[in-house]
Amino acid sequence: MRLFIASPVIIDNYASIKEDFKDIIQGKWVEENKLHITWVFLTEHPTLQDTKEKMASLTNLESEVKIAELGYFGTPPRIFFAKAEQKALYEKAREFKAAGFDLYRFKPHITLCRIEKILDYKSYKEKMKTYREKTLGIILPQIILYESKHTSRSMKYQSLYEVETIPL
Repeated sequence: MRLFIASPVIIDNYASIKEDFKDIIQGKWVEENKLHITWVFLTEHPTLQDTKEKMASLTNLESEVKIAELGYFGTPPRIFFAKAEQKALYEKAREFKAAGFDLYRFKPHITLCRIEKILDYKSYKEKMKTYREKTLGIILPQIILYESKHTSRSMKYQSLYEVETIPL
C-alpha cells in the first residue's frame, strides 16, 4: 500500500498512441482510467489526518492544463510518458512545498508505459518526432489523495481525500 497525491488526466487518443508504438516498444501500459500526474509520493508513513491537514492549505489548479509531447526517462528508456511543463504546474509544486510536502526532483509527466524493451530503436525515435509539440490531452483541475494497492491483476487506486474546489 502506498499513498500519493495526484491529478487525473485525460489523454485524447490514448488507444492510437498505444497502437503507434505497439510494434516498437514492449512494456506494461498504464490503464487509461488510471492515468494521472503524481504531485508527491508519501514515502514516510504520515497519518491520514496529518496529510489532510497539509492538503487543506492547497488549492486545485485554476483550470485544465494541456499535455503536450511524449518523452522518456532513462538510458536506455525505461519510462515512456506524456509531458506537461506549463508554468502553472511548477507554481502548484511550490504550493505543495509551502504546505510541507517533499517534491523531490519534481518533473511533471504522465507515465504511459514502463518499457521492458525497445524492439526497434530507429522507429522509436522517428515515431517520437511525430508527437513533437502535439497536444495530447489535459490534466484536470483536481488534486486527490490516493491509496494504491497491488492486486494479483493490477494496481487498485482508492480516493481518500480531495482538495475542495472553491467557487469563484
